[in-house]
Amino acid sequence: MLPVLDNDHLRTLVAIAETGSFTRAADIVHKTQSAVSMQIRKLEERLGREIFGKEGRAAKLTPDGEKLLDYAYRMLRLNDEVISAFRGEKLTGSVKLGVPDDYAERYLPEIMARFTASNPGIEVAVICEPTPGLVENMQACEIDLAIITHSKQRDIGEIIREEKLLWVSSQRHCVHEARPLPLALGRDTCNWRRAAVARLEARGVPHRVLYTSWNSSAVGAAVLAGLAVGVLPESAIRPGMRVLTEQEGFDPLPTVKIALLRNAKRHDHVIDALADHIIQSLDNLSLERNGVTRLQAAE
Repeated sequence: MLPVLDNDHLRTLVAIAETGSFTRAADIVHKTQSAVSMQIRKLEERLGREIFGKEGRAAKLTPDGEKLLDYAYRMLRLNDEVISAFRGEKLTGSVKLGVPDDYAERYLPEIMARFTASNPGIEVAVICEPTPGLVENMQACEIDLAIITHSKQRDIGEIIREEKLLWVSSQRHCVHEARPLPLALGRDTCNWRRAAVARLEARGVPHRVLYTSWNSSAVGAAVLAGLAVGVLPESAIRPGMRVLTEQEGFDPLPTVKIALLRNAKRHDHVIDALADHIIQSLDNLSLERNGVTRLQAAE
């Protein structure tokens, strides 16, 4: 019979990874440091694998530890969904969520599937608009939450995710060698477009924008057809796309920051529940806060 992993041990593993310290993790899980160390040893015994590898006084996650951490997040999230599904009091109500089309396509299916499973009594109305429109809707109190693209010019919301912005072309075509360079980009107010054009102008690369759309799927379609070069976030890269490099004449682009915007005039448990779920689903920053990464869990 296979051994059973203890969720309490997995929560300790996550706490160590997120705080970067056995000592700080002990405070979070309300245990002594020796008890935390014992839990990690028990995990290693049950798996037959080393989770942390010593480098001097530091403790770093091994490749097996990295793999286990990913499973731990998923197992703990599922555990919380089960508890929520069977708890005595269930949240009921409605919430209006604003999402740009491309984020809706990439992120909403998993978010909504998991949220609805644990909160069947909450009705979620989704409004798809580009980020500027969502900001206006929020100011008019027409939505409760919005997933938006963060920028220096629009310094609002809580940043919950950060991704690379990449130059992409089709694997089957050489459109990136054409001059003037054909481009598929957002509208002329789009920060991604402005950054891409600025990089090309700095290199003196002649270019022309052939396709314009707010939607990354539309940009991706033009790229896959070999009609143009585009810029897309890392999570939007699809099979058949080729990432262009600096060696090929495409300088690095700024990162994409995704933020959660809340209605400051409306607060209730229903909105908070969805907000927490979105953050949990999209967050890829918690392990990097305070200089901590998954590969740096100092004892």
